[in-house]
Amino acid sequence: MPATLSVAMIARNEEKNLPRTLEAVRWADEIVIVDSGSVDRTPEIARSFGAKHSFNRDFRGHPEQKTIAIGKCTGDWILMLDADEVVTPELAEEIRQTIQNPKYEAYWVPRLNLFMTRWIRHGGFYPDHKLRLWRRGSARMETNVGPHGTPQFDGPKGTLKHDLVHYAYPNFELYLSHMNDYSSENVYALVNRGKAKSTAAMLWLAMVNPVATFVKNYFFRLGFLDGVEGLIYHLNHSVYIHWKYVKAWDAQKRSSMAASQGKEEAGPSITSETTASDADRVRLRSG
Repeated sequence: MPATLSVAMIARNEEKNLPRTLEAVRWADEIVIVDSGSVDRTPEIARSFGAKHSFNRDFRGHPEQKTIAIGKCTGDWILMLDADEVVTPELAEEIRQTIQNPKYEAYWVPRLNLFMTRWIRHGGFYPDHKLRLWRRGSARMETNVGPHGTPQFDGPKGTLKHDLVHYAYPNFELYLSHMNDYSSENVYALVNRGKAKSTAAMLWLAMVNPVATFVKNYFFRLGFLDGVEGLIYHLNHSVYIHWKYVKAWDAQKRSSMAASQGKEEAGPSITSETTASDADRVRLRSG
């Protein structure tokens, strides 16, 4: 029998992106969407394309939510997509051919990202390879690592040739909103790993590291070839790195103060319950 494909997605309030994304994967055998609480037309749109839509409002993070979606899939193969990603006709044909005669159990997919009005092709962000296609049961999501947990597969992997198109940040306001949310969602994972625990570590990770990252990506990885948008992107990517380590340092400092002085004087300690407030904010962007 021919191999079957399930598309696994998570979403919240994605009525603007979802039709474009689902139209491009109508050919898939199954589309599974786990929704963290849409209040727009996302559920209606999903069902109009024949997707299996369900709610999980207890959003614990992007990787954790994706794990739920993967668990609902029944196809032989899984293609993981975000709501703002589009499978091109060329990539669709390559995926169909690959799963019928696979050489590997999992595949990297090159991704092309939109920032404002430019497709980013330099600076280390293209090809933005993501592990998105694998035989069901062979890979699992990395969890408790913040918003950018990735599927984990221990064996050899193949690489597809055609791009997955990512309408990531069509305007600057959306970019800033996402980076603020992502940096907050990273706090709990960074605290658990002991990152930026001391002031010296914070200064290195939140000050020196962003500058070094900008220099590497913008100059050595030729980010300047993406024009003014490339400059804006790499400057603000470094700001995002600064934010997440400052937030982690602040969280750990508050936790230490709470432990030594009492919660009423020092403010709330940083526990999984405390950082849930960050997850609540991120939930608004959990597509």
